[in-house]
This record gives sequence, C-alpha cells and structure tokens, in this order.
Amino acid sequence: MLDGHMARRKRENKNRPSFGLPVGVLLLATPEGWRHSVLTAEGGMLCGSLQDLPVHCDPGEARSATAAMVMGLARDFHGAEVEVAWKPPREPWSWSADVTVTSASNHPDGEGS
Repeated sequence: MLDGHMARRKRENKNRPSFGLPVGVLLLATPEGWRHSVLTAEGGMLCGSLQDLPVHCDPGEARSATAAMVMGLARDFHGAEVEVAWKPPREPWSWSADVTVTSASNHPDGEGS
C-alpha cells in the first residue's frame, strides 16, 4: 500500500471468452446430484453440477436445465444461439447431447450466420 491506496492491476481487455463455444454436453445422475460436462470447440471441458435441482428430480427436468445453461453460456459469452439435441441414453442415468450453432452475432468465424 502506498499513501493509503492499494495498487491495482490494469484489467486486460480480452477479445475472447475464457472458454470455447460449447459443442457437446454430458449429463450424469450421481448419488450426490446431477453432474454435467460441457465440451468446447477448442477441446476444453467445463464441469459442474446442477445445484438448483433435487437429486431425485425427473431426468427430463435435468436435461432441460442443462440445455438452458448451455444455451445461456453460448449466448452470454459468444453471442451465439445454439441448439442442444439429446441422444438416446446408452447407459442408465447418463445422457449426451450435440450442441450446434443456429446463429451467431459475435462469433469470430461468423459460424452459423
């Protein structure tokens, strides 16, 4: 601290969000709750849980909440509208979906426009 003022870092102006555009999603029902992994175009993965849903809620409700979260991420961080298409489950209590861009206003590649 100098003269009662804290030194502040300059904020970097980033042109890109800190994670890539969602391209897929996995949803798992676990004894602790609903877990999700969002796959990104760059090969990254964002993992988390649906904390607002009870552990024993209907799987359709969990898929809807997950799809809404993924659509919000794409819209808020990439300016893209996406569609989430769930696949038939291969194993009980496990679902996967493809995420495709339907329109993009800010996506750098103009993908989906």
